[in-house]
Formats: sequence, C-alpha cells, structure tokens
Amino acid sequence: MSDNDDVPFNRNFPLKPGLVEEVRPGVRRVLCNNPSPFTFTGTVSYIVGKGNVAIIDPGPDDEAHAAALLDAVRGETVSHIFVTHTHRDHSPNTARIKRATGAPVYAEGPHRASRPRFESEKHNPESGADRDFAPDVNLAHGDVVEGDGWRLEAVATPGHTANHLAFAWPERRFSFVGDHVMGWSTSIVAPPDGSMIDYMDSLDRLAAREEDLYFSGHGPEIPEGRRFVRFLIRHRKAREASILHRLAKGETDIPTMVRAIYIGIDPRLTTAAGYSVLAHLEDLVARGVVATDGDPVIGGTYRMA
Repeated sequence: MSDNDDVPFNRNFPLKPGLVEEVRPGVRRVLCNNPSPFTFTGTVSYIVGKGNVAIIDPGPDDEAHAAALLDAVRGETVSHIFVTHTHRDHSPNTARIKRATGAPVYAEGPHRASRPRFESEKHNPESGADRDFAPDVNLAHGDVVEGDGWRLEAVATPGHTANHLAFAWPERRFSFVGDHVMGWSTSIVAPPDGSMIDYMDSLDRLAAREEDLYFSGHGPEIPEGRRFVRFLIRHRKAREASILHRLAKGETDIPTMVRAIYIGIDPRLTTAAGYSVLAHLEDLVARGVVATDGDPVIGGTYRMA
C-alpha cells in the first residue's frame, strides 16, 4: 500500500475478553468486555515488564476486568499504574487496581476541558469524562518513570482529551498511545473536551519521534506507527477540505455537513461526527478561514470568511 492511499484501518482483533496475551516480550494485554461503536471490541489494558510490573489503563468501572488483570499478574508485584486519559472506558478501574496492589498512579492530571465552555453551549458532549480521577503523581511532557527492566517517557498528546498522554518506551521503540491513535478507526475529537488544533499538533509530535510500534487503547497494535500517523494527518486534512468544499456552496449548519461528508455512517455515531466537524470548524474559525456569528458551537451556522 502506498502512502497516498486512504488510512489502512485494521479491524482484525480476535483477542477475547479476560484472557492475557503476550503481544511482545515484556508487553501483555487484557481486553475488557465493553464493546461499543466507540470502543470497538473493548478497552485494552497493558501489563509492562515481568515480576515487578506496570499496568497501563486499568479500564472502565468493571469488576470482572479488574479481576482478570489481577489474575494475569498473580505472583508478580504491580509497582506502577499509568493512565493515558480520563475517559470512563480507561480510568475508573484504577481505584480497584490501586486498592488491590497499593501501586501509585501516574497520569497528566485530573480531567479538564481543552477550552472554557461558551455561554451558548448547553449540551455537554463529553458525558464520558471520569471527573473523580486524580493521580498520585502528575506527569509532564518528557518526564521519565523507570521500573524493573522498563522505562517509560510521558509524551504529551492532547487533542482527544486535554490531559492525554502517550507512554513511550524509547529503547524498544514502542509507544502506548491510548486513544490518540487507533488502528481500527479515527479518534473522536469533541469540543470543548477535545481540540482539533491540539490533536493535529500531537500527531506531528508522535510522527517526529522514533517509536514505531504503537499499542492502542482499542484494537490491534499498529506496526509502522509513524507512517500510520502520516495517513491520519492526511485523512484529517482531507476531512477539512471536504468541509471547505461544502461551505464553498454557501452558508450551512453542522448536520448538513455531516450528511454531505459522512456517507453511510453508523447512525449511532452521527452526534460524534458532528462534534468532529465542530472541532475542525473551531480550528478554521481560529485561522480566519471560516466565519460564524458568535462562538463556534454545535448549533451554529458557518460560511467562508
């Protein structure tokens, strides 16, 4: 496949919930049984190392998944818990794993929006936020945490959420990328929780790094991760071009753009698609390419500036 083709999504992920699988030496994964149009087959939690281990993304508030994770590390010591971001399918189970293991929790910080909410925004698009989460240790971009036979570097990747981190293992050229990059689908970027401006900057940040095997929060691992990121950048730019193409025909609203751009979309994803369009429009309004009356919000109408 050439770099010019559309994104080469891979939806082949036969992992069964609750079973532990060693995907590479020093990296195991366990799938939570929480499939949905947003989570694919479910949330993937990772176990890093052997003997003294770290758990990345304990998953949703799910007792069976916590039990499966603890079973997978039986006879081992959990020394660290890492969380990529504070959506309810990734962080709520942290409390259970911490209670069982006593391990400290490492993350960027509590949940927050990418920007203040506008007065005119009544609807909260991000009902999926885990607002109870607080890490023991706040990580900033570039911070390094070392364990027994592994070393993880925090890579700030805001966009899907403001507090999103990837965890790179530079010596192995691995990166645990959470929901910023997924092999099965594009990530949802829903303002004010998410930001397309931040999301695109974070893709550039990942593309400039050396890690090339990505372990994602949902779906299979992604070989040639940097090449895949370049596909995603082009895909988002094509999405922006489609929005501008529609606006060139005259002023319109977001539902009209979604119908024109997302042909054959799963109806359950229509609202999410609208917020992705809004994320692009926020970016375009900020750059002075597109105009709207008042703040760029989901219910607004948009035109070329």
